[in-house]
Amino acid sequence: QVQLVESGGRLVQTGGSLKLSCTGSGRTFSNYNMGWFRQAPGKEREFVAAIRRNGGSTHYADSIKGRFTISRDNTKNTVYLQMNSLNPDDTAVYYCAAGTQILSAIREGRMYNFWGQGTQVTVSS
Repeated sequence: QVQLVESGGRLVQTGGSLKLSCTGSGRTFSNYNMGWFRQAPGKEREFVAAIRRNGGSTHYADSIKGRFTISRDNTKNTVYLQMNSLNPDDTAVYYCAAGTQILSAIREGRMYNFWGQGTQVTVSS
């Protein structure tokens, strides 16, 4: 079992930046691929970004590419999502997730084993 706790979400103005954190406990954090997903009101959950176990590769949704950066510090059992140039379309609950799936499935939420409770990001216009 892996417990994940997200933090860093808040209200921010359009064009602003936020850095989300997700800290894991319970099992060896470095064994897991880590992903960020988001769900806006009335919409399905969508993939945002993911990073492989050792940080060797990162993957991004087209909608946020160039604005968001995922990173991890396995010594701190933490994955980060740096979000820049935020706009109202980025408003959502952001979730981190941990999984052991193969690389080709790293964007698929159903392939992640453990999920955090989410942190709310609201971008005002």
